[in-house]
Amino acid sequence: MNLTMGTAAPQIFRALVEAICYGSKQIVERFESEGIPIKQVIGIGGVAKKSAFVMQTLADVLDRPIRIAVSEQAPALGAAMYAAVAAGLYPNVLSAQQALGSGFAETYIPSQGRVADYAARYAQYQALGRFVESATGEATPA
Repeated sequence: MNLTMGTAAPQIFRALVEAICYGSKQIVERFESEGIPIKQVIGIGGVAKKSAFVMQTLADVLDRPIRIAVSEQAPALGAAMYAAVAAGLYPNVLSAQQALGSGFAETYIPSQGRVADYAARYAQYQALGRFVESATGEATPA
């Protein structure tokens, strides 16, 4: 007997990617609602370097460019920049970044046609999340 769910693996993968991107959008929105502006988004390592599909989807969902760092060790490089500033080797982080930074390999620009589609889907995602939280009795953040 051959049973199928009616959903193919690529559709499931896309749904998982979109859910991750919607979760990222909620995080960005929360930071901004708390007065912490998100001036740019930088992808590092792993998925950022290996999956153009995931990064383009994220750019479309967030409706902002995503820049991909060249460095394989971007967090360590950033820590080294801050350490160099603290040690007095550079007057500020921008100077250290200009001297030590390795730049960006790629930039994903939001596709305006997909941005509108994802905004509508994101609203559905949020409504579903509120419904699930209310059905389970979990508190919904303000």
